[in-house]
Amino acid sequence: MTTTKHFLKNLLISGLMLALSVSGFSQSSAAIDDNFQFAKQHQDDLTLSVYITAHSVERLLSTPEGRREATSLMMANGITKVYLEVYRGGLVVAPSLLAETTTYFIQNGFEVVGGIATVPGGDIGVKQEGELGWFNWQNPKTQQDMKKVMLDAAPIFDTFIVDDFLCTGDISLESKAAKGDRSWSEYRRQLMTELASALFIDPAKSVNPDIHMIIKYPQWYDRFHMFGYDVETGPKLFDEVWVGTETRGQYTQRFGFVQPYEGFVNYSWIKSMAGNKIGGAWFDHGDCDALDFVEQAYQSVLAGANELVMFNYGSFVNGHAGHHLLRMDFEKLARLAKALKTSPIHGVAGYKPPHSDAGGDLYIMDFIGMFGIPLMPTAYYPENATTIFLPTQAAADPNIVGKVMASHKQGKRIIMTAGFLANVEDKGKLSKLAGILKPEVGVISAEKIILDRSETTLEMPLDLEATLEVKKAIALLEVKSGNGSIPFLTKSKDGQVYVLNSHTFSEADFKAVGEVLLCPRPLGLLDLPTSWANEIRAVFNEQLQIELNAPTRITMQPLENGDLILHNYNKEEVELQLNGLENSGLLDAFTGQKLDSASGTLKMKPRSRLWLSKTH
Repeated sequence: MTTTKHFLKNLLISGLMLALSVSGFSQSSAAIDDNFQFAKQHQDDLTLSVYITAHSVERLLSTPEGRREATSLMMANGITKVYLEVYRGGLVVAPSLLAETTTYFIQNGFEVVGGIATVPGGDIGVKQEGELGWFNWQNPKTQQDMKKVMLDAAPIFDTFIVDDFLCTGDISLESKAAKGDRSWSEYRRQLMTELASALFIDPAKSVNPDIHMIIKYPQWYDRFHMFGYDVETGPKLFDEVWVGTETRGQYTQRFGFVQPYEGFVNYSWIKSMAGNKIGGAWFDHGDCDALDFVEQAYQSVLAGANELVMFNYGSFVNGHAGHHLLRMDFEKLARLAKALKTSPIHGVAGYKPPHSDAGGDLYIMDFIGMFGIPLMPTAYYPENATTIFLPTQAAADPNIVGKVMASHKQGKRIIMTAGFLANVEDKGKLSKLAGILKPEVGVISAEKIILDRSETTLEMPLDLEATLEVKKAIALLEVKSGNGSIPFLTKSKDGQVYVLNSHTFSEADFKAVGEVLLCPRPLGLLDLPTSWANEIRAVFNEQLQIELNAPTRITMQPLENGDLILHNYNKEEVELQLNGLENSGLLDAFTGQKLDSASGTLKMKPRSRLWLSKTH
């Protein structure tokens, strides 16, 4: 009786739906106003995606209940694209499950992409001898096993991404023999370039000629070349390039004391090489509070990403406070992404050639950005820029001396680090241009600075790269050292060349704490007084004609249309002043609220952002 009743009820509903459809009032004509539909409408501006690891595919998506849960969670969070991982850590997902899950998600309105995390486990491949749990890619078993995984998985997907681990730190006798007389960097880059084609791209296209292959680079851009990532050949081989922007928490040690601006730096630098092959950004939940999580999204979008992949689905099952903030800010992020397509961020050029060693300037660009300096990293010498920043990395360019001399002759402003001058092979020519003696690296930790002609003790020591000796330059900022002083910032007599005597991290700093990839400790550089921050910022930003007076941990990123994005990454409210920007009638385009900024003074709440605009 119950079965008959349900049958009649379903028949009645079906008949009613058919009648509504015939009369022009189908269910689809009244669009549901939810996050999924809203995200679908804005996919051309910004797409939210989630990466589902192999273990989650097998454990959480192998049943109808698990797939329904995934659909509900993703729709509720405005996620319209899914990445299904085929292998990780020894687990190979059955092609039948991958195919079934792919079909299910496509039928429910999602785009589906395949993915792989090339890390060892079980009887798959051979683990490297070294500090990290990566593959020994020189070993034939690793190569054979990975090629088989690709051949089995590639027919299922139209698009496929290779996650972070297409790299190696192997130091086995096998790899040493293959390396020969080459440096570890050169050997590893050549090996991984060859294997990218031989094990991934070529096998995938042999069974699926139209498959779109993506390489995803991790966040640790100043270390890529050491472990086999070749950022020049990668974009040429793969159809698209993705970038890790997973900066996480800036005050925590677990994943390094990484600055939020690093996401912008890494994406922008790789984009300078990838060109129109640049794709989206990728960040995760690890070591993130709610604000850390959503801040990763903003710096990714500001760098130009129009798709955000969140790692990983397990965090959506377990829940994270950042999800609410991202849901609430999706419309703002999509609107910002749309504006940036026609009016991208511009700023000060910072030069880091591919495969360049950083000396004592590891990740310096991240910290420069946290001074409110809109640093725009590039892998190629920025000869057309009006202001050029040259850290130690720039010394890797064999023609750098001639390029700098030409820029100086053209009247460009050149800002060099002491590390760059110590490492460049110029016989002291550029140091002479700067008005100082060629420095020698010898790290100094200063606890006191000279502020308003008197000594001031710092909250945290400030590291300097060298003892600078001024000849014809002017010392703009100095630290106290013994009975004397050491310049921290100098200006040449002609006012064109500046030297920043900063030290972030070196290889020795990494080894001291056993770190391999990420920032090994906090720095006193971002605890400098506001007056020092203003002085440093002014040297970089003067030709932007925007003067910002503010403490550190503020980012300032101008759009080409005259709008300005400000972000306060401090834990407390800050007051800042802007000069050179027409302050009357300014709106916060994120909220539409008019700002009380006629005096040029703005207050920003802790961990907040503003989109200053006169046009929205």
